Amino acid sequence: MSENPRKILVTSALPYANGPIHIGHLVEYIQTDIWVRYQKMRGEQCWYVCADDAHGTPIMLRARAEGITPEALIAKTSQEHQADFAGFTIDFDNYGSTHSEENRELANRIYLANKAAGHIHTRTIQRPYDPEEQMFLPDRFIKGECPRCGAPDQYGDNCEVCGASYDPSELKNPVSAISGATPVLRDTEQFFFDLGHFEKMLREWTSSGRLQPAIAAKLREWFDAGLKDWEISRDAPYFGFEIPGAPGKFFYVWMDAPIGYMASFKQLCEREGLDFDQWWKADSETELYHFIGKDIAYFHTLFWPAMLAGAGFRTPTKVFCHGFLTVDGQKMSKSRGTFIKARTYLDHLNPEALRYYFAAKLGDGIDDIDLNLEDFVQRVNSDLVGKVVNIASRCAGFIRKRFEGRLAGELAEPELFRTFVRAGDEIASLYEQRQFGHAVREIMALADLANQYIDEKEPWVVAKQNGRDAELQAICSMGIELYRVLIGYLRPVLPVIAEKSEQFLQIDSLDWAALAEPMGDHVIAKFKPLMTRIDDEQVQKMVDQSKEDLAAQPQAMPAKASVGDALVKDPIAGTIDYDSFAKVDLRVARIVSAEPVAGADKLLQLTLDLGGETRNVFAGIKSAYRPEDLEGRLTVMVANLAPRKMRFGVSEGMVLAAGPGGRELFILSPDSGAEPGMKVK
Repeated sequence: MSENPRKILVTSALPYANGPIHIGHLVEYIQTDIWVRYQKMRGEQCWYVCADDAHGTPIMLRARAEGITPEALIAKTSQEHQADFAGFTIDFDNYGSTHSEENRELANRIYLANKAAGHIHTRTIQRPYDPEEQMFLPDRFIKGECPRCGAPDQYGDNCEVCGASYDPSELKNPVSAISGATPVLRDTEQFFFDLGHFEKMLREWTSSGRLQPAIAAKLREWFDAGLKDWEISRDAPYFGFEIPGAPGKFFYVWMDAPIGYMASFKQLCEREGLDFDQWWKADSETELYHFIGKDIAYFHTLFWPAMLAGAGFRTPTKVFCHGFLTVDGQKMSKSRGTFIKARTYLDHLNPEALRYYFAAKLGDGIDDIDLNLEDFVQRVNSDLVGKVVNIASRCAGFIRKRFEGRLAGELAEPELFRTFVRAGDEIASLYEQRQFGHAVREIMALADLANQYIDEKEPWVVAKQNGRDAELQAICSMGIELYRVLIGYLRPVLPVIAEKSEQFLQIDSLDWAALAEPMGDHVIAKFKPLMTRIDDEQVQKMVDQSKEDLAAQPQAMPAKASVGDALVKDPIAGTIDYDSFAKVDLRVARIVSAEPVAGADKLLQLTLDLGGETRNVFAGIKSAYRPEDLEGRLTVMVANLAPRKMRFGVSEGMVLAAGPGGRELFILSPDSGAEPGMKVK
């Protein structure tokens, strides 16, 4: 521990407890874990907490579908999540659940404090109600025709075709995604948080350097549009915490989910003897950092700090957002086998390899990163096996066999060692700023210098010549000394390899300050392989198993609406007869061009070639595809859909896509050999 350590609390977003961890999730947890491990290496008092997000209608319905209680479902899921995280050495200091007594107490405390301060009110609204299930329906559990463009099979909050946002009560011909029944509107009294009360505070907070520039700019759009009241309640039946003094009313999942950060930390405080109030009081000098995906920035940068301020708690020091993961340049796909569960990866590949690859790609911005599977194999083999580990393996054998494991007492090349040590300040700064990719490049440049030194000195040649034992010992000792510094710099990224290296070097756990001093006259252990090469066959087996996972996937309930990272199946709502279906003219079309639509968040304007005829179609797939990735692709469209005038122009058909929406949306594409204009039969 440093003399005056910083007091740092770090969180990652809470994974939802109705599905497994996948490699897209791991971008965030690996990023956070690297940053936390770096802080601990520097001697800071840094704590890392997380929890399962365990409330909401999807949890309740998933448990019912599996014939178990919600409590049993979330307990099982928590065990699976924690096992997956442990497999990737994500080292939480505490992992809790939002369904805990600590979270109940804190949620009540924050709610009652805001209510007493006049920040919460009630009003009667109308909500869709399923008469068969006897429950009010969340937006994502209602489907129908868009009230703006008439597109069928749209969710109750927005249209994926024209991009319109609306209230579920506006849907035409709505049906419940649970029972297929027609919802009816019923009055219900709900609780609202007055976000507008905090506009001045939030404007200052979001513009004070606590957020990345891109996120701060996006939030200015929300301020310009006007901050709206936030509904924080749901009606029974619901799996969650009942609101104090309001029987049958429950906290909306996004109300108590971020409070789960506090609850998990409170559990840690009780175990470690920390003062919870010292860390969370309004004038606290401690530091609080949230790592989250950019898709949930709205909740973490507006509602969350406002709720905390309204209840007299401190607000986050900074919120760090990251982008999404693509695989081989495209969003993760279950049909292609690139929607890879964490457990599937662990069944086939070394988790340190993925930690390293993600680190090499991550910066401090919100851009998406790509896992190119071919590049993944080549980079891991070249950098980790061919450069870093190779330094130790090339030198350790000579030291063990010829000198009983003893290193030379003095450095053969002191200036080269000082070059490595001087680089530590820059590398430390890059870690602190979350510019991991840049840090990795600096470390690999040092690895190149170390290998160049060994190549020039040729210890394998020196070993064959009489009278040069001292020189051989000096060369190989120098290589081992350089390796120790390198693996120290990589320790936040590669904790397992670093720990094995410490055992090989027979040294204490490396902290940052210790890297500046050489080991000198010191005995090392026998070298054992630290990492083996990845081959293409291992990767292919992982992809194949991911396809098998899809085939075996049980029916799932819709995920929490704002997370958008779970591919779900929807119940079939009703049937049509054959004659009605035969009227639909499905044709193969080639996407000639794709362009964003000014003023529409979700629309792309597609020019489609039907084999001699060109159509203009607006499609709500912008969240899932970059325009340049679509051009030249074949897709399937409804060719005899009546043209529809939209405020952006006339749409002359509809492309077919599947998925729950957002990034998990997949256009239908025919096999190779199909030609534009072919009729789909």
